[in-house]
Amino acid sequence: MLLSCWKRVVPLLAAAVLTAPGCKNPESAAPTGGQPASSAPAPQAPAAPAPSEPVAAPVDPAAAVSGIPGMDFSSLSPTAKRELATVFNDEFCYCGCPHTLGACLKSHTPCKHARRMAQQAARMVSEGSPATEVILSLSTYYAAFRDPRAQFKVDDRMCMGPLSAPVTVVEFSDFECPYCAKARPVLEAFAKKHAQQVRFCYLPFPLSMHPNARQAAQAALWARDQGKFWQMHDALFEHQSNLKPEAIAALATSLGLDGAKLAALLKTDAYKEELDGYRGQGRAAGISGTPAVYFNGRALDLSFVEAQMLTHSLEDELEWSANKNAWAAD
Repeated sequence: MLLSCWKRVVPLLAAAVLTAPGCKNPESAAPTGGQPASSAPAPQAPAAPAPSEPVAAPVDPAAAVSGIPGMDFSSLSPTAKRELATVFNDEFCYCGCPHTLGACLKSHTPCKHARRMAQQAARMVSEGSPATEVILSLSTYYAAFRDPRAQFKVDDRMCMGPLSAPVTVVEFSDFECPYCAKARPVLEAFAKKHAQQVRFCYLPFPLSMHPNARQAAQAALWARDQGKFWQMHDALFEHQSNLKPEAIAALATSLGLDGAKLAALLKTDAYKEELDGYRGQGRAAGISGTPAVYFNGRALDLSFVEAQMLTHSLEDELEWSANKNAWAAD
């Protein structure tokens, strides 16, 4: 299967059914075709009009998104307020209370889920997402907590953060993928900011569409064996526009490593078995492109690369794991 780059990086909630940014498989077109031809039905007399029923008063967007303790959505455009009001009135809170999201925000104020859901919904509608897309995203995101978790074999030398951290974030990445380069500083800053809670591990996933990706991954693994994985990791991303073998060897030299030795190694199949193993792990987990991120084995489809949403997902993961795969009672 040929894997390719995601299309764009935008701050949306992870949703597997939505188009996501990065190096990705082309989406197959849905089958098309009309219904089989058939004889037209005979004309029928128009049905008698049904008795009219009272029409519910339309929801006032301004009222629906105002009066929420500790939350202010006044900066949203009228269109965004209308979409957010629809989310608040149509979506239920995932805390388990019998309230819509809007009602939970106003009457169930201790609920942390409602506030996080509302913040994400507000970000999405401010970016132009319709209410239907926001609701689908929220549903997909929360459903992922109950899905089977992927299991990964990582190398401690390619991880930052303590082994005792309650959350392990695994990133599958390609050194020649431009979207991986954009995600890198956000993910690393997030891991460093939450250093006591997060162990961040890098797994190489070179894509065949990138001509120098496999050699760059070889170089990273070789540098790891010399005790300089993260230095080479950073250098490869910083010089992503030129990852030809001679350029990679020069990077090694600049890091105080033996560039000539690396140049010779890049002409071989060194690390083939290990790289194939990482790709196998990724494929088994259902990866369709890079970057691909997992929180304790829970897929987080990067339709966004945004610090606030990473923190949101960390808070949810900590709560879920602390309560033995359940949400805490408010």
